[in-house]
Amino acid sequence: MSASITVVLVDDDALVRTGLRLILGGAPDIDVVGEAGDGRAGVDLVTELAPDVVLMDIRMPRLDGLAATAELLAREAPPKVIVLTTFDTDDMVVEALRIGANGFLLKSTHPERLVESVRAVAAGEPRLSPSVTQQLIAQVAGAPRPDQGGTEQRREHALARLDSLTDREREVALAIGQGWSNAQIAARLYMGVPTVKAHVSRVLDKLGAGNRTQIALLVHDAGLTGETPTDPT
Repeated sequence: MSASITVVLVDDDALVRTGLRLILGGAPDIDVVGEAGDGRAGVDLVTELAPDVVLMDIRMPRLDGLAATAELLAREAPPKVIVLTTFDTDDMVVEALRIGANGFLLKSTHPERLVESVRAVAAGEPRLSPSVTQQLIAQVAGAPRPDQGGTEQRREHALARLDSLTDREREVALAIGQGWSNAQIAARLYMGVPTVKAHVSRVLDKLGAGNRTQIALLVHDAGLTGETPTDPT
């Protein structure tokens, strides 16, 4: 049997931590190895336990989840970090993704989705919820969308970066912006999964992005989140 995915929970609400532990504890391949009630304690615990994945709340005492995430991801061998959030976290969600968080989940996420997301992130595929990601980015980012004015400079910069991609790479970037997994991209754009992974690697390299969440944010900045990827051939 393969080793379990080790997880640390960081949230100042003990009830939330208990619920997460119960949900994840039911998965045979996931092992919750520790939990902390604030960001500073969380960072210290991650240093001690070196888990594969950290579920990180945003609003916490001593050190908030945003600062804790930045501190963890700046390390030489960082864990995967999934930000836990609610709709009232505003632009902190987007900032967490810009820092390089491997994804985020609403605290109301269905248990099966939570378990599947932890597995995906541990496997190196940051998880963006197709039904929630764009809604959060567009509605709570604290700034108007490109088509609403006021972000033209950011839009032009994002479009210029996307222009460096080939047609196929651009379709893959748009698919990532929609929250599609590699398997979904392969099925909908008629490619093999290894080919998709190769395209994703090239897109990351060309855009100077650290992970898929940053690609999705670039697509958002370009005003292309409503554009559905299609097979260009």
